Amino acid sequence: MKDFTSQEMTLRDILRIVFRHKLIIILTFVTVMMSVYTALQFRTPVYQSAVTMLVSGKMQKDLEVERDLGPGSLIETQMQLVMSKPIIERTVNALKLYEIPIDYERRFATRFNRILIDHNTKNINLSLEEMTPEEKRKLFYNKAVGELAGKIIVTPMGLTSMFTITVIDFDPALSGKIANVLSRSYVIFDLEQQIAELQLTYGEKNDTIRKLENYIEKLKETLDGRILPDIEAIGPASVKIVTQAGPGWKMPMRPDVNNSLVAAFILSIVAGVVLAFVFDFSDQTIKSQQEIERFLKIPYLGSIPQKKSRNKLLIQNANPFERYTQSFHKVSNQIYLSMKNKNLKSLLITDAEGAEETIVTIANLGICLSRNTGYRVLIIDADLRSPSIHKIFNISDTPGLTDVLGEKINFESAIQDLGSNLTVLPAGQTELDPSALLVSSNMSDVIKKAKELYELVFITCSDIKNYSDAIILLSCTDSIALIINEGKVRQQIIKNAIAPFEHRNVNIIGGVLNNHKHVIPEIIYRLT
Repeated sequence: MKDFTSQEMTLRDILRIVFRHKLIIILTFVTVMMSVYTALQFRTPVYQSAVTMLVSGKMQKDLEVERDLGPGSLIETQMQLVMSKPIIERTVNALKLYEIPIDYERRFATRFNRILIDHNTKNINLSLEEMTPEEKRKLFYNKAVGELAGKIIVTPMGLTSMFTITVIDFDPALSGKIANVLSRSYVIFDLEQQIAELQLTYGEKNDTIRKLENYIEKLKETLDGRILPDIEAIGPASVKIVTQAGPGWKMPMRPDVNNSLVAAFILSIVAGVVLAFVFDFSDQTIKSQQEIERFLKIPYLGSIPQKKSRNKLLIQNANPFERYTQSFHKVSNQIYLSMKNKNLKSLLITDAEGAEETIVTIANLGICLSRNTGYRVLIIDADLRSPSIHKIFNISDTPGLTDVLGEKINFESAIQDLGSNLTVLPAGQTELDPSALLVSSNMSDVIKKAKELYELVFITCSDIKNYSDAIILLSCTDSIALIINEGKVRQQIIKNAIAPFEHRNVNIIGGVLNNHKHVIPEIIYRLT
């Protein structure tokens, strides 16, 4: 048997998955884009202001840090000090940030976000009504300290002894004030550390200590965030303010709508395609030629496209250039060549689930072969459980196969000639067990007689998933072909159903993919 396991995924396979699950991709795209757009509408613009700091001097504690951990760790230590609780609390107290109202963001928020802020503010106010004044004071103070800690970003400037303190806030003016007050609080903290070291060495009455204390008092007067003359900002501390935050260089940090939407567009497409592949690989039904060959390990005979209209499914008078009609010609030619090469005359055709479309497919294949080859073709309806070939061709169901098997009528009298070299033997009617009729020697005689009178004999029977009729008929039939309706039955079920054929060394000429959806647009299909 041909090895079908080595086939690789082609561009068409990828495109087929994408177009098959295009609805998932579209829904993912719309969901991600709408979510991002909505999030941008609810995001309040913020501003950043920054102060540049220089670590210029080294106190005794700094020398110890540099000796033990290296010079780079000294800068990191100073950066961590900026985020320490004493400095943040001094800043909160100096600017009275605890007095900022709960709905402070509302003044700067977008129209959409104001609705959410009003809702949250209402809920918070309801909770505050149950608190005492002291509890409220502690709550607002701790809230201010926590929020300020979240607004600070400390960043080193390369391998220098400098770093920046950046403060983010909804109010551009307030962000500059906070940055200035925070940097000065940091300087005050550094001076206080110097005083503590000097007091341990020289005592309380030292001129240097008094000068530092005087400078601290002056610096505390500037904790309103106003811009100082550069000489005053530098001061005597071991950490110095190199540049202050001011209105002249505040940088707006608005949501970059364009970049965000572009990123969302790319993300939505990628996520949609990934989901398409996940859904496709989780779908264990047969959907393609590769799955027939690779998983079932049987030859692929072709595909029949899905017919949107259920009317006039027979191709007797159909447009010969229509895709639906041409597909039957291609499949019938493939079946004809397979049977001719192996010198086969009888072919059992069935499916795995007993779909209504299967008998239509068999009828159309019979029409094509009888016309194209000029051979006399006979279709025997051996599906005694649910006979339907007579309905497709609009002929009488009696007399039929059951009458021949019951020896009520001879073979020649039961067949019905439809013209154009096509003849049909309908199933007939019976109340007996179908399996008992099919297993009789008379069934073998019918097929033998049919092969003597016709060049090609098609036999249809009940589905192979629920019944053993196919196994019975294969004992007197040359070969079998499977009609596999796309997306109907799981791969493993079909594989299990055909396993007995493989054990009996049955000649499986291949599978036909029925109701196949040509999801790739024709122009793209041709280009690939």
